[in-house]
Parts: sequence; C-alpha cells; structure tokens
Amino acid sequence: MAQSSRDRRHLPRWIGESPVEMISPGRGSALASRPGIFLGGLVAYALQQLINGISLGMIYGLIAVGYTMVYGIIGMINFAHGDIFMVGAFIALISVVMLISGGIMDGPAAILIVLLVSMCVTALYGWTVERIAYRPLRGSFRLAPLISAIGMSIVLQNYVQVAQGARVKPVDAVLPGGITVLRADAFTVQLSFMQMLIIALTLGVLAVFTWLVTRTPLGRAMRACEQDRKMASLLGIDTDRTISLTFVIGASLAAVAGTMYLLRYGVIDFYIGFLAGVKAFTAAVLGGIGSLPGAVLGGLLIGLIETFWSAYFSVEYKDVAAFSILVLVLIFMPTGLLGRTEVEKV
Repeated sequence: MAQSSRDRRHLPRWIGESPVEMISPGRGSALASRPGIFLGGLVAYALQQLINGISLGMIYGLIAVGYTMVYGIIGMINFAHGDIFMVGAFIALISVVMLISGGIMDGPAAILIVLLVSMCVTALYGWTVERIAYRPLRGSFRLAPLISAIGMSIVLQNYVQVAQGARVKPVDAVLPGGITVLRADAFTVQLSFMQMLIIALTLGVLAVFTWLVTRTPLGRAMRACEQDRKMASLLGIDTDRTISLTFVIGASLAAVAGTMYLLRYGVIDFYIGFLAGVKAFTAAVLGGIGSLPGAVLGGLLIGLIETFWSAYFSVEYKDVAAFSILVLVLIFMPTGLLGRTEVEKV
C-alpha cells in the first residue's frame, strides 16, 4: 500500500530512498560492468546509512538516559518521558520561529539560545510532572506511579494538541550544509553540520552527566537514594529534592533531544513523543537499564537497526526490526548488553 503524503513527511529526509532508487537499474547495469565502481557506490551508500544511524541513535540515547536516571533513583519507568521530549521539541519550534522568522538571530547563536530556552522550560515541565503526578504516589503500591505516568503521557499529548494544533509543524533548516566524506561514482557521502552537532552534543552531555553522577554531592545523593532511600533520608539527604532534581535533569536531556530532532528532521507533531519514548525505553533496556553508557549504546543500536533496515529492506517494518532485536537480547541477555541494573557507581 502506498504511503500517504502525511506519512512521508514524518519520515526523516534520508529514509525515503532505497539502494534501487539511488542506483537505478539502467545505471546499475552500466556500473555492473565496472565492478570496482559499482562496489564503491554500495560501500558509500552503506557509509551514509551508518552516519545517519549514528546521529539518530544519539537522539534516542539522550532520551534513554532520562529513563535510566529515573529508574535508577526510584525504580519506576517514567512513561511520560517521551512526551516531555515532545514538549521540548515544540518549545524549540516556538523559539526558532520567534528568533529566526522574526529576523532577530540565526545560525549557531540562534541554536544555542533555542537549546537553552528549551532546556529551561522543559525542565520546569519535568519538575511539575514529578510534583503533581508522582510524589503523592511515592508510598503507594507499585502500579500506582505507572498508571499515573501513562495518564500524564495522555494529558501532555492532548494538551499540546489543543495548544498547538494537530497538524504537522515544519521548520526550515537552521544549520544547512556539511562536508563530503566520500565521493563514489554512484553516491556521495555527506556529513551535515547538524549531524556533527548532534554527535558532539550527545557525547558532551554524557560526559558532563557522568561527572555529575560520580563526582558531585548531588551525584552521591542520587546514588544513596538509589541504594536505600530511607537510610539516605536518615543520613540527612533531602530525598524529595534529589528525586525532583533527577526529573529536572532528565527533562533537560529530553529537551536537548527534542531540539536536535526538530533541527535535524524539520517536522514534528504532538504524537512524536509516544514512538520516540517507546524506542528510547527499548534502547535503555537493550543497553542495560540503569547504565548511562548502556543507554547511549542501546540508542545507537536502535538507530542503526532502523536506518539499515529502512535502507535495505522496508521502511514500514523498521520498528518491527528494532523491537525484534530487543526481544532476542532479552531472551539471551535479560539484563541488557552491559548487564547493569543500577545507576553506575564509582
């Protein structure tokens, strides 16, 4: 069945083409008579998909870190986290429209301002969600916070739908251009500036957060709450404050991911948080729930699986491929690839 125009707008700009389209039958026949050039084109195409998969996986990894943080502290999966990512993307969209379309600022400076605004406002959303939906249920039975998380996810989706409308929201490229990595006769491998920014920003955020968890008083308080919240409270640690800050930091990371998603793919709607959240949760479980490097590793694997499956097989079944890999990993490695079930310790 052919995809609708709306569905195609949701696809990242690199997904709509297959190797058959990139190397047409006629051209492929000509190249087949020159095996070296034909093979070079296939290698170049695979390298392009590798670059695309890494940049997409970094976005999933940023969202997955938020899942890992909350689970490591209070042992709860925050299923509203994907919708916090969606809120961050919409705040970034509003900021982009105000700065760039208003003629106030553009380029890297605008991206920095958009990123800071999105992180601050989304962090406030994360703090509010924790205070309203989770803190009152902290002492309740274990299913209560999970039900509340699903309810908050629905509330945030419908709130954004009413406030911003149900139509998809496109945005022009803020940081166009890139560099040519490899040029083959059949294909040119491009690394865009936005992809460079996504990779560098994700690695930088992971390094900063790892330092925060392992080397600061807040990190020690987070690890103490993860081990025994009651004992941490008896030792003078403000557990409520620590948990609130964990939600704030997780929401800030989701805002970074939402901003990068918007600027990379150029189109969002109120429903992007659900699927992105499920995939980020899959990435966290795949890498080893509770492990910070595992979250990023899982995100990379999900991104690469999606990208290569879309490039060489079928776009429609890319999600099936990603979740099938998760099932296989959980069957043979139930604790994930890195085998960690708690927030990393020094």
